[in-house]
Amino acid sequence: MKTKLIPFMAVVIFFVVGCGSAPDNQPPPPPAPPTNETTVEATDIPSTSSDGTFTLTSSEVSEGGELPKEFTCDGSSATLPLSWSDVPEGTKSFAVIMHHIPGPGDSHWYWVLYNIPANVTSLEKNTSGIGALGNNSVNSETKYAPPCSKGPGEKLYTYTVYALSAEPQLNVSASEVSRDVLLNAIKDITLASATLNVTYTR
Repeated sequence: MKTKLIPFMAVVIFFVVGCGSAPDNQPPPPPAPPTNETTVEATDIPSTSSDGTFTLTSSEVSEGGELPKEFTCDGSSATLPLSWSDVPEGTKSFAVIMHHIPGPGDSHWYWVLYNIPANVTSLEKNTSGIGALGNNSVNSETKYAPPCSKGPGEKLYTYTVYALSAEPQLNVSASEVSRDVLLNAIKDITLASATLNVTYTR
C-alpha cells in the first residue's frame, strides 16, 4: 500500500513546486501614458473703459487720493476740475453731485449741478455758467460749498456724474433743489453714473 503512494506523492510535490515558483526576471509593467491635463489658475481680468463703461476722472486727484487743499475751506474753495468719458448713447444731459456720508442715516452735500448740456464732458476748475446750481447742506445757498470737515481723521468725499436721458423735471425753486430732491427727479431717467472718491484730513 505504501509502495503505491510514493509515485503519487512525487507527482503532487512536483506540481505544487512548479506552480509556486515564478521567474525573478519578469519585466516591469509599462509606465502609464502621459496626460495632457494642466492646472489652470483663475486670474482677474482688469476691466477697461473701452467696453462702454462710464468713467469720471480729475486732473487734480486720482481715485482714492487726497483732495488738494485748494478745493476745501482750508484753501481757495475752488471747484474740482472733472471730466467723464464713454458717455452712454441717448444721453441728453448730465448732473453732478458731491457728497459725504458722516454716518449711517446722514449725508452732507456740497455741490449739486444739473442741466449740464449733453455736449459738455468736462468741468474746469472753478467752473461757472454751465448748468443750474442746487443748494448745499452747509449754508443752504445755491453754490458750491467746499468741504470743511470737523474733527480728526480722514473723511471720504464722493463726486458723482449722472448721464440722463432727459433734463430733470423739478417743480421747486433752485434754492430747494437738494441732493435728495435731484436724485428723486432723475431716478427714472439715469442711464449711467460714475463716481470719483477722494479723501481729506484736516
